[in-house]
Amino acid sequence: MRRRELIRPLLLSLLVAALLCGGVALSSKSAAATDGPTALASPSPTPRREELPQDSDEVVKFDTNLTNIFFTAADKNKRFISDLKAEDIRVLEDGQPQEIFTFQQNIDLPLSLAILIDTSASEERTLPDEKEAARAFLESVLRPAKDEAAIVSFTGETTLEQGFTGNVERLRRAIDRVEFVPPSGYIGGGVVVNGTPPISGTNQSIAGSTAIWDAVWATSEELIGASAEHTRRAIILLTDGDDTSSRMKIHDAIARAQKADAFVYAIGIGDRYTFNVDEGALRKVAEQTGGRAYFPKHERDLRDAFAQIQRDLREQYLVAYSPSNKTRDGSYRRIEIQLVNPELRQQNLKLNYRPGYFSKTATPETPTRKRVQDDK
Repeated sequence: MRRRELIRPLLLSLLVAALLCGGVALSSKSAAATDGPTALASPSPTPRREELPQDSDEVVKFDTNLTNIFFTAADKNKRFISDLKAEDIRVLEDGQPQEIFTFQQNIDLPLSLAILIDTSASEERTLPDEKEAARAFLESVLRPAKDEAAIVSFTGETTLEQGFTGNVERLRRAIDRVEFVPPSGYIGGGVVVNGTPPISGTNQSIAGSTAIWDAVWATSEELIGASAEHTRRAIILLTDGDDTSSRMKIHDAIARAQKADAFVYAIGIGDRYTFNVDEGALRKVAEQTGGRAYFPKHERDLRDAFAQIQRDLREQYLVAYSPSNKTRDGSYRRIEIQLVNPELRQQNLKLNYRPGYFSKTATPETPTRKRVQDDK
């Protein structure tokens, strides 16, 4: 039987503490939780910086004191605009204009991608198409010497299928392992007949449910947060958006993704014959993290969505500024990027970016680390 690591919401707080104190990522737990050669083949527990060539040093040198915002620009036909200049825009934080220190086009940072695949009953019929599209996406977008990706599946619980790696073959095998496992009493079409639970004691109410926001929260907290530094982070969420059992709320998932600097690209897909897609929820989680939401009707639409996500990740602008509000209170700051070029404004361009961020706190980082080391 294939061994898999489950991220249980009840253990999240303990796992967070482990991350802070020991730098342990989910992928390392996967190896530790299994015995013998059956552990998932993954790279080192925490991705090493030297594994990702830092060929964008001009970007990462100033990220301590500046706020960095990635954004894309597209016209009404969804064609990407790649010739914007710093003087074409202005940036507002909480309504106050900010001085732009850096403006760069087509920033080609390494990618850290987590692909979340819903394996609940609503995805039973569409799962093969999702897996095929995900494989094609990774094969086309991932540069093994530079980018990294992870595969996560979820129902009522979240399973790490493959930790961060640049090895496409490992990722392909992880996607192949993802499957719909019907809960006890499942007869198809989303119908579950109450019966005697299996001897293993598995919580069938969890097995037959969908905890989307728990999965996004846990992935942002434990996986994305432990990914390599100075990368462009994104979560590709494949689901119908119908959450039935999360302990976390949607705003909790959004806030945690924002703190992890992760874009969420939601692909709303499910069994259209039996289930509905919650477009509102998926648009909300995508737009508030700077990503996009797609609602494909056919396999070709699904592939087109992945192709557009690839362009989003590759053809972004970077604008950096030093906030005029120097208070370090951990508060949420709202961001607005406006077009000031009259000609561009007439084109009704769509700018896509995260609408805000959480400011840093005043707690000094170095003394905290010293105390942890002294306690050891």
